[in-house]
Amino acid sequence: MAAKAQEARFRDRAELLDFLLEVTTATSAALDLDSLLASVADYVRQVIESDVVAILLYSERHRGLRVRHAIGLSKALVRDMVIPLDEGLTGVAASARMPVVVGDVGADPRYLPVLDAIQSEMAVPMTVGNRLVGVIDVQSARRNAYTGEDSALLQLIASRVSSFLLRAKLYRRLERSNRTLRTLSQLAQELSSILDVDELLDAVAKRIRTLVNYHAFSVLLHEPSLNALRHRFSIRYDEQVKLQNIPFGKGITGTAAASRQTVLVEDVLNDPRYIQTYAGTRSELAIPLVSQDQLVGVINLESERIGFFTEEHAQLLQLIAPQVTISIVNARLYEEISDKNERMEADLAAARRLQSVLLPREDPEIDGLEIGIGFRPAHEITGDVFDFFEQGGKAIISFGDVSGKSAAAALYSAMVTGLLRTLAPRGKSPAALMQALNDALMERSVAGKYLTLTVLQWTPSTGAIVLSNAAAIPPLVCRGGEIISPHIEGFPLGMFPGRSYEETTFQTQDNDVILLYSDGIQDQSGRGKKIYGEQRLAEFFRGLCHLPAQQIVDAILDDFDRFREGRTIQDDQTLVVLKVRPDRKDPAVQ
Repeated sequence: MAAKAQEARFRDRAELLDFLLEVTTATSAALDLDSLLASVADYVRQVIESDVVAILLYSERHRGLRVRHAIGLSKALVRDMVIPLDEGLTGVAASARMPVVVGDVGADPRYLPVLDAIQSEMAVPMTVGNRLVGVIDVQSARRNAYTGEDSALLQLIASRVSSFLLRAKLYRRLERSNRTLRTLSQLAQELSSILDVDELLDAVAKRIRTLVNYHAFSVLLHEPSLNALRHRFSIRYDEQVKLQNIPFGKGITGTAAASRQTVLVEDVLNDPRYIQTYAGTRSELAIPLVSQDQLVGVINLESERIGFFTEEHAQLLQLIAPQVTISIVNARLYEEISDKNERMEADLAAARRLQSVLLPREDPEIDGLEIGIGFRPAHEITGDVFDFFEQGGKAIISFGDVSGKSAAAALYSAMVTGLLRTLAPRGKSPAALMQALNDALMERSVAGKYLTLTVLQWTPSTGAIVLSNAAAIPPLVCRGGEIISPHIEGFPLGMFPGRSYEETTFQTQDNDVILLYSDGIQDQSGRGKKIYGEQRLAEFFRGLCHLPAQQIVDAILDDFDRFREGRTIQDDQTLVVLKVRPDRKDPAVQ
């Protein structure tokens, strides 16, 4: 019936030329290989009787023909088929570059049986110059179905479409190269911003799949302590799965890890190294991930198709591997730092709770003084020191700052607090207390650590304050709207052995206000690199002296926050305000 249609269609040479022109016009503009193959197969079937039309393209990697489009054959039947040159009628046609027409395939030993019903076959090679492009193959259930005219017509079609098929193959390869470059660029941008390991590996799996259509993807990381590859991420058919660890040097992935070389296996069932992970796997590709000569892990791809992965796939993944490796190293480092930070945060929280016990959190009751306290560490814990001690009918107020910040300073300040609580109640004068504390710190010397400290001894019966200083900021005294700053010098504690310290007596008056403050107040920066400074503090403090002690503290901190305008607090901030009460009593006459 098709033969009659062919005769009717081509009643003269002009009609044949029109048909060939139609074929040429329709295929010459096509760049998509799959669409072009389908069009060629349709045109062949229009003019040549056939139960099967197959277009096979030559694969240089496999050195044979692969069915790229077929009508009348199931995909499963030809999916993994590779026909070597000189084998089968198509292989013979390709090797000889000549058409092969067989009227009874059962009598021809070269025939490779695919369908039992087939009786006739015709194979015509497609070439461009001396380059083999592929073969057009038609088959019929009728014996002697194809004539010399059919062969000539199929050769005419093949001659028209060969160059277009070759161009489409090259275009697909170029598209794949461009897609690879785009993927590499996107990978570099995307992966550099992902610091969660699992999120990173999920992104890697998705990106690689745009280039290589695997059935399963895994990343195993090197675990030297286990002498194994530890499973970290696996996906199969878009679902995450859990795998066992693989001993170093075992299996295909373990071999890639041990050799630090890519391992490509076309059929795992023929490879004794293969360790089954998924039922149905037939080909596997393992790429080692190496950074600075250190093995990081292995990327493993699996497919259910024999010979699915190619050297081109391997080269592509080798291009991607360095970026993936760097990203994994960075993400694991971030993960490690995050874990350490979490542990550190827990330790700091415990230290903060301990420090809250060591430092006074409420105003102590000291006869003759109204006290306000403000305390804000720059970090979780502080290196500032302040405390209040009873000493017979007197009181000791200590106020200081440990060098440095954070945990080391806080630990040193805890030691100082403990020493003060041991030494202060023994009735020593401020100068003697300073000397004893310096001696104790020198016995417990810590490199790079020292303490600046002010010690005040308050006598409520007389209103006198005995003051000693170890390189600390002198207190500010507000009296009747005027600022007084007692001046006394001394060496920091814990730096120089055998030092003695001076002391001076300051006679207070009713309603005097004494301000002790840490350098975190005056050194704070604000807009335009200005610092809060002692002058601003003194001027602001002078206008507050009529207020209760705690209100003075709160007002100073509010002004401080207005000044910094949301900028980070740079150092610990501690304020202690002592206001002399006019109703103080002499303990001796109570």
